[in-house]
Amino acid sequence: MKITVVGPGRWGSFIAWYLDSIGHRVTLYGRRESEKMQEFNLRRKNDYVELPLSLELSTNLDSLLEAKVIIISVNAQGLRRFFEEIESLEIKNKIFVLCMKGIEISTGKRLSEIAEECLDPSNKVAVWLGPGHPQEFVKGIPNCMVIDSNDEATKNLLVDEFGSNLIRFYYGTDLLGNEIGGAAKNVVGIAAGILDGLGLSTLKGALMSRAPREYSRLVEAMGGNVLSVYGLCHLGDYEATVFSQYSNNRRFGENFAKGESFYKLAEGCHTVKALKQLGRQYDVDLPITNAIDDILYHDTDPKTTLEQLFTRSQKKEF
Repeated sequence: MKITVVGPGRWGSFIAWYLDSIGHRVTLYGRRESEKMQEFNLRRKNDYVELPLSLELSTNLDSLLEAKVIIISVNAQGLRRFFEEIESLEIKNKIFVLCMKGIEISTGKRLSEIAEECLDPSNKVAVWLGPGHPQEFVKGIPNCMVIDSNDEATKNLLVDEFGSNLIRFYYGTDLLGNEIGGAAKNVVGIAAGILDGLGLSTLKGALMSRAPREYSRLVEAMGGNVLSVYGLCHLGDYEATVFSQYSNNRRFGENFAKGESFYKLAEGCHTVKALKQLGRQYDVDLPITNAIDDILYHDTDPKTTLEQLFTRSQKKEF
């Protein structure tokens, strides 16, 4: 298939590299002023991948019109702005695949909802979620991920076309639950990193036991399947998010606890605000979310806040 990948960052560049490696005709799009795109135009590589000559590079949005599938890997909070940017192209009859995890802060909407709201109805929308890091994939270390969509034919096509021995794709059955679970796992990653930074890594077991239950209650209240949170979108992503040295969210949390700066994107910093709003909207108690929000945005002491979180109740485990 002819595919255009939007976003020359860590995930976008890996996805372009991966889809080219399994035989698709791929173009990687980035803005002309993007430093990451300029680096690719100059050297055809970044810290993660080296792009083969078979993979096209473009700074022209018209490359979206030439593709059957448009894969988007940009900052989740900038997704609506990107759709506004391409509105004049009047794109129709394409498949848009969202490869970010997040919730729009200003509206509380899932990313697929934003896409369906902004795009022509003739377009189909899917999400690509699950565990894995480009640093491991490029070494040939396999993993499993999930693709979900409200359109069954689109989902089946993408799973069939994108799967390989490196990435095995599962068919998602709950778009809402997969998106909320995928976004929320980044908040859990920040919490895990803060525990690492405080020397309290032993509490990760308690964190991993409580977090899926917390977010499954939210998914249920929103009309999704509670079991989705226990799949690849959330619990199945914990190894890559809660423990891995490559997890930006975990590393952000660890650096935050140590008072050190971290310059890479950690989507959980934005997602925690959106989740807190959804908790209020659907009347669901989200103690982990609220604790991380207090630490990041209300200057509460991380150690005291997390200790209170894990001692807040003597209720039964489940």
